[in-house]
Amino acid sequence: MYQTILFNILRGILTFSTETVFIQEKMVKALNKNIRLSKIQIIGSVGSGKTTLAKKLSTKLKIPYYELDNVVWERLPSGDRRRSEVERNEYLNRIVGSETWIIEGVHYKWVQQGFRDADLIIFIDTDVKVRKYRIIKRFLRQKLGIEHSNYKPTFSMFKKLFVWNSYFENVSKPDILIILDQFNEKVLVFNDTKDMNKYFCEYLERCL
Repeated sequence: MYQTILFNILRGILTFSTETVFIQEKMVKALNKNIRLSKIQIIGSVGSGKTTLAKKLSTKLKIPYYELDNVVWERLPSGDRRRSEVERNEYLNRIVGSETWIIEGVHYKWVQQGFRDADLIIFIDTDVKVRKYRIIKRFLRQKLGIEHSNYKPTFSMFKKLFVWNSYFENVSKPDILIILDQFNEKVLVFNDTKDMNKYFCEYLERCL
């Protein structure tokens, strides 16, 4: 069953319902009420809900959380500066080498040390239409000054978010699923934030 489902995902023909949670059978075996939750890696596309989940887990578990975008970019008063690969990797290694952390972001090619060291990996595979809605909603809130953003909410950036969203669905997601299969004993795949909370409450006894 697992092989059939994964094959369909990689072909891009499996559609998830936003009202159900998809947890791959092999990935849930080692997850129980006694699981150690001190190092958590969260991955998902823009608008998937990964930052919201990271913040909730950080508050609940009293663990610092880090956004990978802030690992890539150094936020300066004069403007953002993209770190070199060496600087970026050194920064990430310092985070991963600490005792507790929650790391969230869309990046996956250069963060595999985090996957290896994490106690739990959460892949949020929110429906594409839901992500698009959230991108629009977030942009409007940022333009109105209601919501903070690490970047300037220009229309150029707005269009890029849709491009990145599509790229994630068609290119990044198949690659991510292949990578995560190496760590299947500690990976959970969700497609709805409400179901995530339900799962944490019922199976890990840690409601968000």
